[in-house]
Amino acid sequence: METDDLRATANTEGEGDVNPTSTKRHILLPLINSSFIPGHCLEAVQAIEDEKERDIAMGEYYYFSGHPEEAAKGMEPYLASEDTAIRLSACLVYAYANLATDNIRLARHALSEMEKTFTEVNSDTDAPQELKAMSAFVSATAAVLLHLPLKSDLAFEPANLMLLPPGLRFFSCYVQAHYAYLQGKYERSIGNVEMALAFQQQVYPIPTIYLRLVAVMDYVALKESEKAKEQMLLAWEIARPDGLIEAFGEHHGLLGGVLEATLKKNWPKEFRQIINITYSFSSGWRKVHNPDTGHDVADNLTTTEFAIAMLTARGWTYQEISSHMGISVNTVKFHMGTVIGKLGIEQKGDLKKYMLR
Repeated sequence: METDDLRATANTEGEGDVNPTSTKRHILLPLINSSFIPGHCLEAVQAIEDEKERDIAMGEYYYFSGHPEEAAKGMEPYLASEDTAIRLSACLVYAYANLATDNIRLARHALSEMEKTFTEVNSDTDAPQELKAMSAFVSATAAVLLHLPLKSDLAFEPANLMLLPPGLRFFSCYVQAHYAYLQGKYERSIGNVEMALAFQQQVYPIPTIYLRLVAVMDYVALKESEKAKEQMLLAWEIARPDGLIEAFGEHHGLLGGVLEATLKKNWPKEFRQIINITYSFSSGWRKVHNPDTGHDVADNLTTTEFAIAMLTARGWTYQEISSHMGISVNTVKFHMGTVIGKLGIEQKGDLKKYMLR
């Protein structure tokens, strides 16, 4: 999204909240769309009056706080809901919760249901534009987070973004920033993040966490280590009071050792929880991403090894990695020796085909 479009999107914060498929206009992903003071996430969930939305929001809370089994269980009753917002919400949470628990068949089923809805809606010339915007948003979110090709860029059109409720607009800014990152457009990605946060008139904790994490990714890619660490701590400040740690585990491979540099020493318990999430989520993620893209992202490295290998593949020197991660040069060399042995490669230049892109 270009800067002017992003400004226009952010400045229409009071509009939207639509779902044309029922008399009651249910909101897509109500917790992502909720504005609340950090530390009061569960109160925000419990304050939702509509029972279906409250159930979906509780499933979101379970997922974002690192409890995917409970999230999946809570979404099951709504996977075939006639209400489009409820069904798409349930399918998206269910898909990612099942990736995190290695239930790939169930995750793929939910992903296919979202794509089926997107295809049906966009082939129907009489379908309301609000419904197209909703299905496009979910389709783009699922694809970008899995690093899969976008089937359409409809989700990024300003006219469609205006039809989403405000919290989802900010999360959509994250999806666009992440997509720009995957294209190697790091400055544009950071610009999207900064513009979105500048025009955020209310605090939407979950979109804000994701926005700041993609900024960490960008700054690591640009070798701006201190800025990356600053963004990580800002994200952590919002996430920690409610235990919203899933996003950190989801993004670990792209965070380039910043988690280790910023959280490991001062929050060891939470850091271990995040690393556990990383292992479980990345295992499921690879089982969809790798066969669908033909990109063989490594699955036999520890999180520290992967972080060091990612930085090395991006051209960082051992000294730069040492300074960035707060470990000795000899430790970096040791881990890289292990990486090369595990991957069966002969030189550092061969790392890229096993790393995230």
